[in-house]
Amino acid sequence: MQRYPTKQIKIRDVLIGGDAPISVQSMTFSKTKDVKGTLEQIQRLYFAGCDIVRCAVFDKEDASALKQIVASSPIPVVADIHFNHTYALIVSEFVDAIRINPGNIGSAKNIKAVVDACKQRNLPIRIGVNSGSLEKQFEDRYGRTVEAMVESAMYNIKLL
Repeated sequence: MQRYPTKQIKIRDVLIGGDAPISVQSMTFSKTKDVKGTLEQIQRLYFAGCDIVRCAVFDKEDASALKQIVASSPIPVVADIHFNHTYALIVSEFVDAIRINPGNIGSAKNIKAVVDACKQRNLPIRIGVNSGSLEKQFEDRYGRTVEAMVESAMYNIKLL
């Protein structure tokens, strides 16, 4: 497989990019506030060969539960932030990385607040976009297309 030169980053003890081995990432489907159920899923993923796990953060209860989950997880935990950037500010204190979808986080000001919090811990941020949650400016210009998603991602990467 041909690999392209990329910057290497570290999520807890897992190297990504550069010449690092390709890592496997999955996502839990439990409600993150269900600490026991989420940790059981993470254990199953870990034993199946998963290197990194994402957990959804929809509310303050999910954000609070993640602290215990991260402390008990055998693999790095990425907080998948939905709809409210303040959840990213809360979990940036203890998670291994953050994933945001700029289309549902809000303004450039909110994204900057998340970036500033993550910089304090040298915490990786994954920008994830999908056609279902594009910023209005990109959806209006391009529709729900690949071009709109690329433009959204590039715009938000520049904010980082």
